[in-house]
Amino acid sequence: MAKLTKRIVDAAEAREKDYFVWDDDLPGFGLRVFASGKRSYLIQYRAAGRTRRYTIGLHGIWTPETARQEAKVQLGRVARGDNPSEERQLDHQALTVKDLCTLYLNDLKAGLILGKGGRPKKATTIVTDTGRIQRHIIPLIGARRVKDLTKADINKVLKDIMAGKTRVSVKTQKLRGRAIVRGGAGTATRTVGLLGGILTYAVDAGIIERNPAHGIKKPKDNVRMRRLSEAEYRTLGVMLREAAENEKYVMTVEIIRQIALTGCRRSEMISLMWTEADTDASCLRLEDSKEGESIRPIGLPVIEYLEDRRTGAEGTYVFPGQGEDNAFGSFPNHWEKIFKDSPLADVTPHVLRHSFASIANDLGFTEVTIAALIGHSKGTVTSKYIHTLDTALIMAADTISGYIQGLLDGIEFKQTAYALDRTSRKAALSRFLQSAIGEEDEPDERLLAA
Repeated sequence: MAKLTKRIVDAAEAREKDYFVWDDDLPGFGLRVFASGKRSYLIQYRAAGRTRRYTIGLHGIWTPETARQEAKVQLGRVARGDNPSEERQLDHQALTVKDLCTLYLNDLKAGLILGKGGRPKKATTIVTDTGRIQRHIIPLIGARRVKDLTKADINKVLKDIMAGKTRVSVKTQKLRGRAIVRGGAGTATRTVGLLGGILTYAVDAGIIERNPAHGIKKPKDNVRMRRLSEAEYRTLGVMLREAAENEKYVMTVEIIRQIALTGCRRSEMISLMWTEADTDASCLRLEDSKEGESIRPIGLPVIEYLEDRRTGAEGTYVFPGQGEDNAFGSFPNHWEKIFKDSPLADVTPHVLRHSFASIANDLGFTEVTIAALIGHSKGTVTSKYIHTLDTALIMAADTISGYIQGLLDGIEFKQTAYALDRTSRKAALSRFLQSAIGEEDEPDERLLAA
């Protein structure tokens, strides 16, 4: 056979079985004629003791001349020891982002992905990460091969989530449950942060050599500085009393009050178990906090509430849900209905946590004390306090929760404590705590000294 030309290729007719037409001028370069009539250019060579074929492309898309030039390039690579056919096979088998996410989630659920403090990620974090992967990462780049990702691709993911391109409302497995995905700058920042972690996992696993998410400029996550004023606490108290008149909101109102009186995170209070409520030691021993195991001092108003609620209580959770032994699940919807179109429509559960810390600061407590009260990592109560909490922390919790309870219940305390001299402050706090906590006798002198 002579040199492959367009005339020879066009004249090659289909047969019952596929066959090859080889070029005499360039050994290894040929044409495959399929039984269907299609024709494609290829090269044939030997590598590692085996005959290999590498398809260049279909006739019509490739001409004999362009296919010949490509054949020379690939045969030149073969001469240098490369194996184009095997490389293409590996390329076709390359992991997609969706495949990588599946591997990552499997290791995450097995406790092999470590989070803050070198600890396995919590169950709640796993749920959040899974949601971000399924709602944002996979819809946007799930079909892309991991090795092909560039910094431009990651930037596009960031901008698409910010623009709301992944916005969706879908039904969840929960009864009447829906997941409302809105996107936005905050979601984009946290999702791209997660994607960067997944790609670092790929680097560690030898899947890719470098992380294309490194150096991505993300919008600064909102620093939530909103806090309640004393007047707003009183407004909140009125709103909660009105909401409690509707029986279906009673438990939500109680959860909101306890978040306000403890500074706990929403999830910590909703999922609070009776085994975590150590009223004898004036603390909550949280097993699955954001910071891992965490011990939180609680004030007298919270202790009294828990002891009253414990009477006749059944089940695992302080705030039980419907059905089998579950935590209360209607809080988000109830919160939205209680606060919608109210003077505090912009308030979130985190605002109550931030406000608790702000009130503590107003009352003159130190940053380290406040950190211990609300469970920040820099002030987390460690194992040395397992049996007995520091008395000063308990007194601080008594003071702050009593102060906030007084505001919620509408008790007037017109001067903030930090604006008073020490003598006036003690006298004012004494009067306030008597009315707020409901003590018949004078408050403990040690509490006032705190």
